[in-house]
Amino acid sequence: MRQTTIILTAIVAALTTLSSCNNAPKDGHHRLVLLTTNDVHGRFFDSTYVDGGVKKSLMAIAQLVDSVRSAEDASNVVLVDAGDCLQGDNAAYYFNYVDTTVTHVYSRIVDDMDYDALAWGNHDVETGHPVYDRVFGEMKSAGVPLLAGNAIRNDNGETYFPLYTTFRRAGLKVAVLGYTNANIRAWLDEKIWSGMHFDPIMDHVQQDVDMVRSKEKPDVVIVAMHSATGNGDGTVLEAEGLDVFRNVSGVDFVVCSHDHRPFTTQNDTMALINSGSHCRYLGYGTLDVEVKGGKIVSRTFTVNNIPVNEHNVKAEIVAKYHPDYLKVKEFSNTVIGTLTTPLVTRDAYTGQCDYLNLIHTIGLEQSGADISFAAPLTFDGNVAPGTVIYEDLFTIYPYENQMYVLSLKGSEIKDYIESSYNDWIQTYNGNGNVLLITNAADKRFNTTRWSFVNRSYNFDSAAGIHYTVDVTKPFGSRVNITSMASGAAFEPERKYNVVMTSYRSSGRQLQQGTGLSYDELLGRIVFRGGYYRDAVDTYFRTHGTVGHDTFSDPAVIGSWKFIPERIAAPALARDHALVFSK
Repeated sequence: MRQTTIILTAIVAALTTLSSCNNAPKDGHHRLVLLTTNDVHGRFFDSTYVDGGVKKSLMAIAQLVDSVRSAEDASNVVLVDAGDCLQGDNAAYYFNYVDTTVTHVYSRIVDDMDYDALAWGNHDVETGHPVYDRVFGEMKSAGVPLLAGNAIRNDNGETYFPLYTTFRRAGLKVAVLGYTNANIRAWLDEKIWSGMHFDPIMDHVQQDVDMVRSKEKPDVVIVAMHSATGNGDGTVLEAEGLDVFRNVSGVDFVVCSHDHRPFTTQNDTMALINSGSHCRYLGYGTLDVEVKGGKIVSRTFTVNNIPVNEHNVKAEIVAKYHPDYLKVKEFSNTVIGTLTTPLVTRDAYTGQCDYLNLIHTIGLEQSGADISFAAPLTFDGNVAPGTVIYEDLFTIYPYENQMYVLSLKGSEIKDYIESSYNDWIQTYNGNGNVLLITNAADKRFNTTRWSFVNRSYNFDSAAGIHYTVDVTKPFGSRVNITSMASGAAFEPERKYNVVMTSYRSSGRQLQQGTGLSYDELLGRIVFRGGYYRDAVDTYFRTHGTVGHDTFSDPAVIGSWKFIPERIAAPALARDHALVFSK
């Protein structure tokens, strides 16, 4: 028995030595190709659900990936995603919350496409524990690594998701480290990500890279992170792409995301890829190395973003998932009610409008709050009068935000409204613009265009009060609240219940506007409700037919307008035309 043990020990030692030798790359030239996606936002299917149109999707990405694998040899190609895939399209919603008895369609597609690793994004976490824990389990069973090394468990300090994975490509050992948005607490209420917290990526990444290099001895290291490109100055917690690129050693590729802006850059030792969003581009990078004596002696990079042709799809994968597409299509075409008034989201930027009146009314009615904050979450959408189907709800309310109520003082409400409009308008002095817009390059669409300086989904107006916004006054003195919607006095020292999204309740905008910290705002939450989109669905199904008279009662929502109207109206019309010109 002892002799057998000695023999077995010797065999294991020999195999270990042989394995160690085999891990060294062979002398000569090696070419590794990195393909990347990010911010897919539920674009799983190439066909739309109502009009039979075609859209950019993973079906087209699959075809493009196959063509690269054929041209370069699949054994040389790495495919990585940097997060935000489980939200943004009917398909994601359907398999997140409606049909939960089958393996999630996204889990199946990324398995079929042979993704090597995926990082988690804030909109993936937004789906809630039941969804992302289920998808993580499905991917783990399929052998698809889902990574987030800065999502730290509160109970033991370990990572909630794995930090890294390794595999071999192009005769090289590759390690992929994954990270998620470090600023999730500013996007989502803690109930959604209970049991963990999120550290800045820069607090971990150099130490993690050093550990993985020491332990695994990889030839190539890729950092996939759901964080924006940023400026590389370390000042923005959710824009750490260039921070890693400029300050971390031992990394070959940084794959970043989150800001939806395609971008690539490189230097002598590293390359960075951000492929934008919504399957518009496939990130493409190459690493050519020369090996002598089992060691890499030179590295050469190229990076690019390849435009995706939505019509050039992988037929086999389209056919395989057609039954899933039909399920989502049937669900999307479910009739929920009738609309007598058009809902035009672009109207929200120049004054009170029916679109936001609907959101405000639903929030006030279903929460019992005194005041509502709401912003236009679809930049430019239109729901026409007539039959309303579930598809229309994704125009009215595209995000999985919950309905929260916070207790705020009247003075805090006024300060926040001032802050909101300061992100939205600028003081008009007879020249220039009223809307805070700029004519600048837009990396998302590779063009120059007039656009808002800030994100329009943060342009909150208020309901439940009567107020005006003077475009000729400076920040701090623009907003004049005259009364509650009922006609009662609005009191600066009184506390009011304010309904808003879960995103707004803990975000930077509310902290900045009210002067309250994250923890203070957390203590002000008095009600946590369901999803806003579900509330809109319930509203239509309950009322049957809805329109201006149903959801624009001044006694419920109050009123607001830009003043002086003789100055504001023509200036706003000019600015609005610039933003929405072709």
